[in-house]
Amino acid sequence: MWFTSERPMPIRALKAVRRHGRHFALDQPSTPLVYLLSGQARAATGTEAIAGLIGFLLANRHVVDTFTVTEVRAVSS
Repeated sequence: MWFTSERPMPIRALKAVRRHGRHFALDQPSTPLVYLLSGQARAATGTEAIAGLIGFLLANRHVVDTFTVTEVRAVSS
């Protein structure tokens, strides 16, 4: 899921997400204030998987307080 944030996230916060137990990764490409959140989650549908990623951001407001989702992709494995 690609999203934008109003404020830059500290590098420390980006690394903290990588240590999360559910295989999530939060990366920042070269574009400022644009981030990519990826992860693996068990879900019956792509919609549930996307809801899980957005829920992860909402549950971790200390990392991302305000965000706008710009693009979402889900694949099954």
